[in-house]
Amino acid sequence: MTLSNLNKSIIHCRKCERLVNFREKIAKEKRKQYIDQSYWGKPITGYGDEKAKLLMVGLAPAAHGGNRTGRVFTGDKSADFLFSCLYKTGFANQPDSVDRDDGLELQNMYLTTALKCVPPEDKPTSQELKTCFNFFNQEIAFLKKIKVIVALGKIGHDACVNYYKQQYEIRNKDFIFSHGSINILPDKKILVGSYHPSPRNVNTGRIDKSKMVKLLNSIKKLL
Repeated sequence: MTLSNLNKSIIHCRKCERLVNFREKIAKEKRKQYIDQSYWGKPITGYGDEKAKLLMVGLAPAAHGGNRTGRVFTGDKSADFLFSCLYKTGFANQPDSVDRDDGLELQNMYLTTALKCVPPEDKPTSQELKTCFNFFNQEIAFLKKIKVIVALGKIGHDACVNYYKQQYEIRNKDFIFSHGSINILPDKKILVGSYHPSPRNVNTGRIDKSKMVKLLNSIKKLL
């Protein structure tokens, strides 16, 4: 098994009927502004530098972002915000993430999601997450140089902790989430919390580019 073969397995997964039905429904109905585009409508793999020391984890693909374009944090406003910051801090070769063939490359960073399919209302069930953790576990096994994991959002943070709970006797309450929070995981990796770069958080001022750039620069020192 290679990471490339793992990604092929992820793309062909149909284990969660609710998620399969939802992602395909979105791909068929589409959003009006993308009506002429062909939606991906399948699970999303991670991507980036396989020798990276930084792993960034979101919860799941966006309905009209990753589920449309076939790449996580691609083609939506969250992607616009995130990659502007990643470019400024040297983790990406360009400030835009538009489609799978846009020439984007990540540097010393791998980007993935805990759940590979878009869930209804952005709320996966515990069983769906548990099923998908089989893929997440294999990803981390291939990414042998990871030192820091950045969780985007509280749900993404909890998903990372729940992943580790499958292997270690730990409690969620011992891993505090906030923007910039630092927790040491049982395998000595560092879990860093970050507010999710969603339009809701950006528009309310909960997070802005200066805060995200500051966090990313502080993470570079941990690497």
